[in-house]
Amino acid sequence: MKVSFDKISIACSKLTTQEYSTSFSLGIYFLNNKMRDPIYAIYGFVRFADEIVDSFEGYNKMYLLNKFKQDTFEAIENKISLNPIINAFQQSVHDNNISLDLIETFLKSMEMDLEKVNYNQENYEQYILGSAEVVGLMCLHVFTSGDLKMYEELKPYAMRLGSAFQKVNFLRDLKDDYYLLGRSYFPNIDLSQFTNESKKIIEQEIEDDFKYALIGIRKLPPAAKGGVYLAYVYYNSLFKKIKSVPAERVFTERIRISNSYKMGLMINSLFQTKLNYI
Repeated sequence: MKVSFDKISIACSKLTTQEYSTSFSLGIYFLNNKMRDPIYAIYGFVRFADEIVDSFEGYNKMYLLNKFKQDTFEAIENKISLNPIINAFQQSVHDNNISLDLIETFLKSMEMDLEKVNYNQENYEQYILGSAEVVGLMCLHVFTSGDLKMYEELKPYAMRLGSAFQKVNFLRDLKDDYYLLGRSYFPNIDLSQFTNESKKIIEQEIEDDFKYALIGIRKLPPAAKGGVYLAYVYYNSLFKKIKSVPAERVFTERIRISNSYKMGLMINSLFQTKLNYI
């Protein structure tokens, strides 16, 4: 029965989320139960596309990404895929009226990672839009449960939250992106001479994104607010830790926060959400 296959598909998406991100896994756990599976499906889809362009060295990445894209749109049209990650995603797309334009924009950003791009302000913003902001909008479709008025109101905040998450990722992964993948996303920043002044310019941009995004988090429905706020707290805490270290450390190691510290953040965030302190 397809019902069994759909359960297996969601299980694969959930396992993918748990394997790749403790932060997002816990955040999803504190969403309302009906929202969890669609968000697992979105994360699994995004993660697999990202893996193609980041990790599959020695394989034809362009072919694999194009095949993934073709399989995705065929699955959405046919409402099924034998790839369980894509199958779960197409179900989430249909159930939550996720626009095909968002998916197309996301995959275009993944294509940008297949080449060595010299990022200026224009294509940097294009990459952030596709790789992060539209992912926030996919999730917002789930969080607003079909309320288009609420979706439109919260749209700019969801985009800024996705932007903040992605820019923190850029800082956290600076060393690997530059040395292993040959990428430098930040425009007008020379990573061969990465200084504390350069780092502060990037940090101010991220701070502005986080500050604006929090306004929208406060407006989310209760069913979504706790989980999204928890993800916000995790990433903001990682950002604060990155801010506290000099540029040379960010460029030579991957800054992390421990799982035990994440648990403390989780408990504190839940109290704040329950008491409506955010």
